[in-house]
Amino acid sequence: MTEGIVVRGKAVPRGRFPHAKRAGDLIYVSGTSSRRPDNTIAGAEADEFGTVALDIAEQTRAVIENIGDVLKAAGADLSDLVQITAYLVNMNDFGGYNRVYAEYFDETGPARTTVAVHQLPHPHLLIEIQAVAYRPLREENP
Repeated sequence: MTEGIVVRGKAVPRGRFPHAKRAGDLIYVSGTSSRRPDNTIAGAEADEFGTVALDIAEQTRAVIENIGDVLKAAGADLSDLVQITAYLVNMNDFGGYNRVYAEYFDETGPARTTVAVHQLPHPHLLIEIQAVAYRPLREENP
């Protein structure tokens, strides 16, 4: 059984793909950013002169919370994650990302890979995370 999951009230994917795809007991979460439903970006603020300040900690927290919301819609939660791949535009942000990540996960959490990428789909995005969760389907009539 496979099922695409698009979560109402979350930022609409910037392409023709779901927020997540369930394949049996596995839930594959598409690359997730800190975009809000109104397409503003958590951790990206501009002052009255247009100077943009980007905050890796705020973006990381928003990404993880967005993944949590997607998993909830699939009947799972962050504790069900088994693998995470994080994409950073700048490895100088690794420390701030890692500190926030540690607020959610420890050595018992998901396996993790972090890589640097040239850019993400919006110039104000510093991070994107994709993930895999394991949550067994419940039998309806055992």
